[in-house]
Amino acid sequence: MDEITHFIAVPYDRADCRLIPGQQLKCANPSSAIEHAKHMWKVLGHAGAAAIIRAGHPETETTVLRTYGMVPNDLEHLQR
Repeated sequence: MDEITHFIAVPYDRADCRLIPGQQLKCANPSSAIEHAKHMWKVLGHAGAAAIIRAGHPETETTVLRTYGMVPNDLEHLQR
């Protein structure tokens, strides 16, 4: 079976002294994920955002493309 790849932008907000992930946005390509993450942080006012690539099936590997603002240090362990 071929590998499945998703490009995702994830916003983060502060709640109870923690960073909570918001609704993940699937994007068409890596540059779109980066631009959406930047927009989530700068324009929409989230505490931070990350652009990531999630690849593989059934095991997945997460690669962080770019982060903006405040994001958790362990983005490689994001859950779907």
